[in-house]
Amino acid sequence: MIMGASALAGCVQIDTPDKPIEINLNINIRQEVVYRLDGDAKKLIEQNSEIF
Repeated sequence: MIMGASALAGCVQIDTPDKPIEINLNINIRQEVVYRLDGDAKKLIEQNSEIF
């Protein structure tokens, strides 16, 4: 019985695949920019809109 178990231990075989491994990564990157102005800055920009 020990001889049979040791004979099976050497039967591991590893083969490489025929086709290349393909990894599809579907990644969507979304960026949102949120800005807020305080009342004084907003009034200043509205009064001097030609600067911007």
